[in-house]
Order: sequence, then C-alpha cells, then structure tokens
Amino acid sequence: MITADRLHSVQEYYFSKKLREVRELMNQGKPIINMGIGSPDLAPSPEVLETLRDSILDAGAHQYQSYQGLPQLREAIAEFYLQKFGVSVNPNNEILPLMGSKEGIMHISMAFLNPGDQVLLPNPGYPTYASVTNLVGAEPVTYDLTLENGWFPDLEQLSKKDLSKVKLMWVSYPHMPTGATATVEQLKTLIDFALKHQILLVNDNPYSFVLSNNPTSILSIEGAKDCTLELNSLSKTFNMAGWRVGMVLGNAEHINAVLKVKSNMDSGMFYGIQKGAVAALQSGPEWFEELDKVYTKRRELMFQLVDKLGCTYDKNAVGMFVWCKLPEGAAPSEEFIDQILYDKDIFIAPGTIFGSNGEGYIRFSLCVKEEKIKEAIERFN
Repeated sequence: MITADRLHSVQEYYFSKKLREVRELMNQGKPIINMGIGSPDLAPSPEVLETLRDSILDAGAHQYQSYQGLPQLREAIAEFYLQKFGVSVNPNNEILPLMGSKEGIMHISMAFLNPGDQVLLPNPGYPTYASVTNLVGAEPVTYDLTLENGWFPDLEQLSKKDLSKVKLMWVSYPHMPTGATATVEQLKTLIDFALKHQILLVNDNPYSFVLSNNPTSILSIEGAKDCTLELNSLSKTFNMAGWRVGMVLGNAEHINAVLKVKSNMDSGMFYGIQKGAVAALQSGPEWFEELDKVYTKRRELMFQLVDKLGCTYDKNAVGMFVWCKLPEGAAPSEEFIDQILYDKDIFIAPGTIFGSNGEGYIRFSLCVKEEKIKEAIERFN
C-alpha cells in the first residue's frame, strides 16, 4: 500500500532515531549516560500513587469516561491556576483535560487550521509544532529567537511581514529548549500582536514550576482569553510524564472547538489517572520546594560538567535543561555531541534538533541522578 502524502512532510522524531543508536551502543556493553531526554526519573508523590491505587476500586472506574474529564479534575485545574497564577477560569467550559499536552498540539491544529493557512513557529522551538503543522496541511513560517534578544521574538520586525495568511502562533514561555522566561510586559506585547493581526496565540507552558521563582501564565494578561490558548502538563511539575495528563485553557468558544476534535479521537482518560492528577494538583508548597532542591543540586553539578566542555550558559534559565553555547571553533552541534557519545559514552542533545538557530548549542537534561552526573564529570578528568 502507498502511504498518505502527508507522511512525506514529516520525518521520524530525532530522539526516536538517535535513541535506537544509543540503545545499540548499550547493548554492546557501552556505559552510556543519557543526558539528552527530559523524562523525569523521580516518582510522583506517595499521595498521588495511593490515590491511583485506591481509585481503581471505585464504582465506574473502568468504564468510559467523559470527553471533558472528571468535574473534580477540571475544578482542581481551575483552583491550581487561581492559586499559582492568579488566573480565573470556568471549570465547566474553559478547561479541557488532555492525554498530555502533546496531543493538544494536534487537536488545536486540527480545530483551527485549514490547508494553506500559515503558522508562526519559534526557531529554536519544540519540533512537534512544525511536524503537526505539516501533517494538517498548513504552512510553517518560522520566526527567529536569538540569544541577543533574550530568546524573545522581534515583534516589530515580524509585523512588517505579510501576515494575512497566519492563523496560529506557537510560543513557549518558559522557553523550550533555552529555559528563557518572558516578563509580563513581553507577554503583553505578544497579546497585542495577536489581537492586532487576528492570530490565535498558543502558549505551551509545562516548565513553570521547575527551578522557577516566578511561575507565570499568559492567561494572567488582560485580554488574553480573547486570542490565546494555554497548554500545560503534569509531566514535569509532578513527575507524571508517563501518565499522559495535560490540559488546555482558554475561552469557551476556543475550548469547544478543540473538544469537537478530541471527542472524535479518544474515549476519555482512565479514571484512576484523573483521580491521581487531582491529588497532584492539590500538592502543598513542600512538594515544589523539594523538587527544586533536587534539580538545584543536579544543575550545580551539570554546570561543572558544562564548564569542562568550555561552554557558556545562563545560570538564571528555568526548567529541567541546561542550554549551552559551544566554545568558539567547536565542531557543529551534531558532530560535537557524536564525538562525546563515542569518546566519553555520554549522550547530549544537539541544539539543531530544535531548529537552525540551535546550531552552535547543545542541551543537557537534568533528569539524571547526581551520581551519574558526577561520573560524567570524572570522564573528562
């Protein structure tokens, strides 16, 4: 059978291919330390695990669930956003739980994009934005993010372009992969830009609570709901990546459009996972404090490793990665990380997988235990 033409517009995800290579090296007996993937190695809280365990005995736990998720989950998300971000959302029609925010990228694109519509994508940025844009037949249009501009778009320059076909714009603050944050004033300029050009702005916001002193939601900006959706996830904040729990928030009209797609794609999230998510969202401040303690220690060690490579980095960046600029005269990013992979048995992500502006950069994940980071440091002594 001949595959659909849309498959010609996408490639296999870099990590999918590269990790096969890494696994093969491990099968050969190589002591590979994987610092490339942002998959939390820590466990959810005991309360979350106990809630999941106990919930499977509840009446109706194994039946189909609502496409909109349990009312308790939507209420917990609303309360979480109110407490942590000062954002008020209606749990009945302004929140839609998702099976991870990654599926939300597809659902939003299917709900709002027609073939030929243009989509503004960050360079560097999360590769899935471009993949999904291509899969739905829309046209990706990248906008530059640079160190010199604090990894924030030059909206004045962008406004000079023909944006008449642009329907959607993806942003991600705190930014992935650089860890850069945006000020409230900068977020306001994004809202003004979207309103002026009649663009639906989508902020992908899963990193607000990892090494961040000031968690911020773009929905806290006045007028944001008129033109903005926000994706969020429990994966990084609560060590629940494999649970696949996320959410999209926005005004009722936008959320209903996404629901039309989602309700034709799945039959609801498992009841026990939803109950566990409620318990996670109700975590006290000590959870976030302990999480930051772990990542702070790891990051300090990772800085030592990065120093060994002669790279530079921003100590104030947030999230679970360290984004590093290679030293002058270094090999291209992918060649550089391959040298380390084969010489030192350490896998690091090259910046180029996030776009052409990632050339000259590499990214370390903090989802690595302290003893492994210390071992990696020793390999350079």
